[in-house]
Amino acid sequence: MTDPLLEEWAGPAGSPDFAAIKADQFLPAIDAAIALSRAELTAITDNPAAPDFANTVAALERSGAALARVRRIFWMLSSAQADDGIHAIEAEVSARLTAWGTEVSQNAALFARIAAVWKGRDSLDPEQARLVDNSYKGFVAGGAALEPEAKRRLAEISERLGMLGVTFGQNVLAATNATEVLVAEDEAGGIPDDLRAVAAAAAAARGLTGQLLFGLDRGTYEGLLTFADTRSVRERVWRAFTARCQAGPYDNYPLIAEIVALRNEKARLLGYDNYADFALEDAMARTPAAAAGLMERVWRPGLIQAEREAAALQEIVDRDGGGFTLAAWDWRYFSDRVRRERYAYDSGAIRSRLSLGKVRAAAFAAAGRLYGLRFTRRPDVSVYHPDVAAWSVDNDDGTRVGLLFTDYLARPEKHGGAWMGSLRVQEKIDGPVRPIVYTVANFTRAEPEDAALLSLDEARTLFHEFGHALHALLSDVTYPSLAGTAVARDFVEFPSKLMEHWVASPEALRGFGIPADLADAVARAETFGQGFATIEFLASAIVDLKLHQAQPPPTDIEAFERDTLAALAMPAAIGMRHRLAYFTHVFDGGYASAYYSYLWAEVLDADVFEAFTATGNLFDRDLADRLRREVLARGDARDPMQSFTAFRGRQPDEAALLRARCLA
Repeated sequence: MTDPLLEEWAGPAGSPDFAAIKADQFLPAIDAAIALSRAELTAITDNPAAPDFANTVAALERSGAALARVRRIFWMLSSAQADDGIHAIEAEVSARLTAWGTEVSQNAALFARIAAVWKGRDSLDPEQARLVDNSYKGFVAGGAALEPEAKRRLAEISERLGMLGVTFGQNVLAATNATEVLVAEDEAGGIPDDLRAVAAAAAAARGLTGQLLFGLDRGTYEGLLTFADTRSVRERVWRAFTARCQAGPYDNYPLIAEIVALRNEKARLLGYDNYADFALEDAMARTPAAAAGLMERVWRPGLIQAEREAAALQEIVDRDGGGFTLAAWDWRYFSDRVRRERYAYDSGAIRSRLSLGKVRAAAFAAAGRLYGLRFTRRPDVSVYHPDVAAWSVDNDDGTRVGLLFTDYLARPEKHGGAWMGSLRVQEKIDGPVRPIVYTVANFTRAEPEDAALLSLDEARTLFHEFGHALHALLSDVTYPSLAGTAVARDFVEFPSKLMEHWVASPEALRGFGIPADLADAVARAETFGQGFATIEFLASAIVDLKLHQAQPPPTDIEAFERDTLAALAMPAAIGMRHRLAYFTHVFDGGYASAYYSYLWAEVLDADVFEAFTATGNLFDRDLADRLRREVLARGDARDPMQSFTAFRGRQPDEAALLRARCLA
């Protein structure tokens, strides 16, 4: 019998057959794939010929194809469709993959061959030299140059960190699914009808008459804080959402303390002063000081602007006879009031026009006008859940680009937030291989799916993840390790942040049938609230960076978070966008020490978008072609700053960020 996980995928457009995949197949498939990979590596290390690019580095790139397929499809399902069977084996899968990764990175014979090629890398072409340098540094970071005892300890740390990350993510998912807020019908004034309908159905299923039962995915949370007229409802929602994973069975504080201690020990074993120094060495920022410097330069004007905004909101509270001081659960509600009164901006009216189907179609249309891409629904392609849609992606000349899966609606089996991933990356080492990419979000459910209504921020999220998808789809490199989004963490968010602009411009909004005066009001209203958005984000980014620099690592995580915010003079009425206890980017993702990356990438994105606005045509095809050629197609085949300067003709202008955030 063939194994649907180990065999090359033979479905339409080279897709996997999800219907044939069962949770109990993964562990045997992983073991078999590791055995195949081990044999491939043995063939490399036993080669009697002197090490060179072809017989060592290129051979390493060709190895592990079966394991890559199994690994990618497992992590896709564990994040987007984690049933009980997947949950039960997540920790064991992590342990086996981590152990194999350690075995590879600490393979002395393999490292010796790679080091020999690395010493002669100046004779290689630029893409080959980049791959060799990345490979060498990756082995060093994996402990290849350490003494045996240090290697052993590093392996123990890696295994434990993998287990802790899985547990952290499972805790956040379980706590989020368990977090609900019950609202009486007479308290529900202002809440949009589509949110009420979902909550009414949930309450009815529990036999709760005259009640609304809200689950608190981020979209519902932000919607309730924006629209609910009853202040006590907003407070209950805010407190429930921000208290997750800080006590009880899903308490993540002990896990965080152990994670940061182990990360610090790992960094010191590798010769770094702290984990942030280790994590940022290959980032565009290079050092924590550079990342912190950018955040400090933005924090002060952001704080000043936030104070102005708070005064404007308090003025409305007082004018209404509220008799209370603005709190964190009031900010979004009264900001919406300011935008309506000052700028004729009606977020509810905007939301009523932003159906999921229209926003997705607008993203596809924007990619068509910018890059000449066409998206065709593929009902013949197997999917892992009925919510998921598959799309062929082609150039306008008919040549194939790749396959895209979209999965947008919230459900209990899915981790919170939004993300993009790849089931197969682009390469052409032995001929063209087309990418298979997926984007996932957690928008509030509706029937039919396309009728789900999105806030403007949620529409931006869809475009953001679509920007990541385009980065992967339009990759044009030779070697899979350099493909698509496999770039520095503070560069990877640049194409995705950039794509957000094509949903919020007046021209784009008019395309949704939004009246011209309301579409124009969006741009005016965007000038209000930038202080809040800046401080909310930066608080999380600064705490993340400082946590991974702290010596010794803190053991009381709650106190560290509180004390760091106090030292920043964090406004009481603004909360962190992600509190540490549920900060999956940092503790169950790849953003440890690097959540600042969104801000760093925003410097690049703001600068590049100014190039488009300067042409007077947001869909300037010549400019988009150059962006595709010099940035999106290049992946990590060269230093990201080279890609940026090849497009822009100069280094990035940091002032563009302050202009974009209205903080200049």
